Amino acid sequence: SGSGTTYTGTLTPSALSDGEHTITAYVYDWDGNKSNVASVTFTVDTVAPTLTISSPTDGLVTNVAALTVSGTTNDSQGTAVTVTVSLNGTDQGAVTVGSGGAFSKAITLATGQNTIVVRATDAAGKYTEVTRTVTLDQIPPSITSITISPNPVDGGATYIISVQVSD
Repeated sequence: SGSGTTYTGTLTPSALSDGEHTITAYVYDWDGNKSNVASVTFTVDTVAPTLTISSPTDGLVTNVAALTVSGTTNDSQGTAVTVTVSLNGTDQGAVTVGSGGAFSKAITLATGQNTIVVRATDAAGKYTEVTRTVTLDQIPPSITSITISPNPVDGGATYIISVQVSD
């Protein structure tokens, strides 16, 4: 369909496998003259990229706020993969993905439980997400009481030291 110099056609293939495909087209005018051949190449990608997180482990409890999220990603079609890292719902900025798919991103945890979501997205918009929960606990425990029993202690006897701690 169309008019003037712009025409549009629709092609619905029955099923295309993942990978690169090429469509070749030519047209005839009303006088039977055939145009030059033109082609366009496109990629079918139905598989989300792989995503492996090597750090941090899920459920980590730490007393250090500085943390590096690292891992690897790969797309079955060999296209570039974009990685995003969010911390407690906030995007942490650009993440560089190396040629082998390795990436790392330094983040700063908030006190308490933190949710880290890492997403790898390929050129077709397919994505894989991994969520990690990490707790930052920088509050030291405190000793509320300490007792020794019996008291006084005989030098060669057994005695018990009891310490009560609050978290």
